[in-house]
Amino acid sequence: MRLHRLEITAFGPFGTTQTVDFDALSTAGLFLLHGPTGAGKTSVLDAVCFALYGSVPGARQAPGTTLRSDHAPAGTLTEVLLDLTVGGRRLEIRRSPAQPRPKKRGGGFTTEKAQSTLREYDPATRAWTGLSKSHQEIGEEITQLLGMSRDQFCQVVLLPQGDFARFLRADAEARGKLLGRLFDTRRFAAVEERLAELRRVAAHRVEEGDTRLLALAHRMAQAAGGLPAADAPVDGRPGEPGLADSVLAWGAVARTEAREAADIAAVRFTSAEHAEAHARAAAAHARELAARQTRHADALRRREALTARIPERDGDRHALDLALKAERVAPALALRHDAEREHAGALAVRGSARSLLPPDLAEAPAEQLSTLENRLREELGGLAAARRVEGRAAALAEERTLLEREARADEDALQEATDWLADWEPRRAALQQRVDAAHEAAARAEHLAGRLDPLRLRLAAARRRDDLATALNRAEERYATAREHRNTAHETWLDLKSRRLRGIAAELAATLTDGHPCQVCGSTSHPAPTPTTADHVDRAAEEAAYARYTQADETGRAAERDLAATREALAGAREEVRTLASPGQADPQPTVGELAAEAEELTARHAEAHALAARTHAAREALAHAEREHEKRATAQREAERRVAARTSRRESLDRQRAELAEELDRGRGAFTSVAEHADRLERRIALVVDAAGAVRAEELAADRLKKADAQLADASYRAGFTTPTEAAAALLDERSRRARQQRLDVWQAESAAVADRLAEPGIEEAAALPPADPTAAEAAHTAAERALRAAGAGLAAARERVTGLAELARRAETEVRRLGPLRAEHDRVARLAGLTAGTSAENERRMRLEAYVLAARLEQVAAAASARLQRMSSGRYTLVHSDARAGARRSGLGLHVVDAWTGNERDTATLSGGETFFASLALALGLADVVTDEAGGVRLDTLFIDEGFGSLDDQTLDEVLDVLDSLRERDRSVGIVSHVADLRRRIPAQLEVAKSRHGSSVRLHPAGDGLSG
Repeated sequence: MRLHRLEITAFGPFGTTQTVDFDALSTAGLFLLHGPTGAGKTSVLDAVCFALYGSVPGARQAPGTTLRSDHAPAGTLTEVLLDLTVGGRRLEIRRSPAQPRPKKRGGGFTTEKAQSTLREYDPATRAWTGLSKSHQEIGEEITQLLGMSRDQFCQVVLLPQGDFARFLRADAEARGKLLGRLFDTRRFAAVEERLAELRRVAAHRVEEGDTRLLALAHRMAQAAGGLPAADAPVDGRPGEPGLADSVLAWGAVARTEAREAADIAAVRFTSAEHAEAHARAAAAHARELAARQTRHADALRRREALTARIPERDGDRHALDLALKAERVAPALALRHDAEREHAGALAVRGSARSLLPPDLAEAPAEQLSTLENRLREELGGLAAARRVEGRAAALAEERTLLEREARADEDALQEATDWLADWEPRRAALQQRVDAAHEAAARAEHLAGRLDPLRLRLAAARRRDDLATALNRAEERYATAREHRNTAHETWLDLKSRRLRGIAAELAATLTDGHPCQVCGSTSHPAPTPTTADHVDRAAEEAAYARYTQADETGRAAERDLAATREALAGAREEVRTLASPGQADPQPTVGELAAEAEELTARHAEAHALAARTHAAREALAHAEREHEKRATAQREAERRVAARTSRRESLDRQRAELAEELDRGRGAFTSVAEHADRLERRIALVVDAAGAVRAEELAADRLKKADAQLADASYRAGFTTPTEAAAALLDERSRRARQQRLDVWQAESAAVADRLAEPGIEEAAALPPADPTAAEAAHTAAERALRAAGAGLAAARERVTGLAELARRAETEVRRLGPLRAEHDRVARLAGLTAGTSAENERRMRLEAYVLAARLEQVAAAASARLQRMSSGRYTLVHSDARAGARRSGLGLHVVDAWTGNERDTATLSGGETFFASLALALGLADVVTDEAGGVRLDTLFIDEGFGSLDDQTLDEVLDVLDSLRERDRSVGIVSHVADLRRRIPAQLEVAKSRHGSSVRLHPAGDGLSG
């Protein structure tokens, strides 16, 4: 992979478009990327990573962060373009993240979606061809071409020296995490997890089988309860040796004893059956005899009761016979009763109707009343014309009243409109004055708003300036405290390291064991090992002190960066306060109180003007409403005057019509107040006469029907055999009484027949002659025999069920034992493999996990590749070697030691000095890049970046390191060094400088030979 050109727009600290020509920088093979802290050196590398993978490494891609530059204009979109060659193909990648942009219409912002494009250069046509605009497709294409994930790319191409310095001093677990991430050994870890899971599943299956077998033993012990062999092996545990054999042996003994107990229970049951049959027959005979004797006594008692009820039976028969004859007279009785009730009703209606007539008509016949009705109806018909005239006169009077009301309403409306129109001109002038005043306030509010917004911005900047001044004091205090703490931690670490080096012989002597060779001289005998003194410092204490020093150093650097950032922010806030000053303001740095007072005054004036301006619409609406009301009032005045003129002529016409109808109405009313009253009186008299005539006719008809009903009743009573109709009526029975008497007769007859049948039963007389039977004693004997039979049957059933249950449980136990055999064998095989891959079995002497074993092979390759460069950087002194040795109780496999050719000893990488640690970690990073490249399928990495670390090297070592980096050109590579070291600007002619300013950072290219370096 070779980078050609990088364009960065509105990205990170870069507010405008910046172009990096890597082709020009790569001609020298080695180029320097430098600039002040916070200028954006790392952002250049982030832009490369973002173009390739669509994201930046580490915490810079955390939620809540943004890639967009704060210095970029609102209309400029964030974008990164990268031109590179990878896999023999020239590609161009253009990416822009999701970001806000101003709306094309109206105010505010809208979110622009993330976009990506991929193009390829065709040498034949010398043109770019678009390949894809899909984020996913472009990501898959780049990952496939590079053969590396984003994390691998950031670890191999953007070499972070701090990570590899920690890698040198880390334990096996930390090294395993980094190597696992780079070489993607997740599949080996997955094999370990899969085998562990298979072991857990197999163990669970075996344990479940043993648990089921023990459960079957428990159930067999319960089924065999009470037998001598009931002491089953139920106290065993899953996995206990010989559990299956003991369960099967005990089951065989229990089944034999259960069969013997069943045979004994069968004999007992047969004997109980014979005894129960004999007792049952005796009880049945006693019950039968007692029943016959009881029935005979009951029949005699019932016969005596029937003899006593014979007179009652004869009375019921006579009453039923008379009722049967009286039923032939019943229709005539009902007819006479209805006629009598109808005649009484007609008499009552006739008396009520006649009481309403005048005395001279109270006894008048029906014909006289009909004649009077006809005469009254003729008189009522003569009043029809007079009633129509009366209705017309009432309508005219109502219309005259309505005209009077309308006249009064029009007079009131006319007066109100006249009064309102009299004050129109002064009212209109006042409303117009309100509109003019609101317009003037709107213009004044707009002017004050133009002055208030810059003043508020300046006040906010002044407040930030004061806050940053306070923060600067706190940052200076934190920096001083952190620097003092770092110096103390550094002195403590150096003191502990010196004391440990003085007592290193005692530390080595503590590891000596008789019979094992010494690490220094190789002797197996140790006659006088150096003793440990009271002030001896071990390796853990030195490492803890170094860790505290490292943490204090990082804290100090962070405090220094915070201090510089706070100073820069304070200067920016002061500059903003100065630039926001209005023309004519003398003080460039006023206090917050002064600016707040001025802002408060302007705010009050603006609020007052804005409140007055807000009434503009209301004033306009009031004026428009008043003008509409004026037009409405004038129109109402004209309409009222027109209606008054028209109403006068209509009133005169109505008066003439009413005078013409008055004479005709006087004739129709007669002695009454109105024609309607006269007609109503006639209608009421007609109704009384009609009702009285009808009542007289109805009473005459009812009396005639009553005479006919009396004659029919007398004739029917004589034919039925009764002397008088009253005698026939007394003999009648209602349905309830007749049914009761017939039911008593039926009951007597049925009872008499039943008693006769009972006394005629065969053998009942002979049974009555025998002594009384005792069925209770016979039943008690039978009950005792049944109880004994049930007990014997229950015992037999239990014995047979025990035999069947034990046989079934034994069969299931044998099946379970046969099924457990293969499961135990599978568990032993899987457990052996899982323990071997997990490093916990005795066969794995070094206790290496499978993933650690694979990573150890990769680490051995990395150490070999790194040693080739480390020997050159250290003038042949140091070599990195991989170690499988165990460290105490920890697992082995990922140890890393350094061999010092000057002493011939192999020692821990933590003993290297700061400069030695840097070039050792650099060699390790370069070696790791070579191995990962080979692992990725041999993809060429023609461009590498090395971030920081050169400040810890002396001049000679720096020259040797640069020579090694310069030798990378043998593979046609170009290496970019990211550093603050000033001496590198003299040694490396090709440079990319990142400069920062208040308006954003920018890049300046200094190719080799342009005379600008040094």
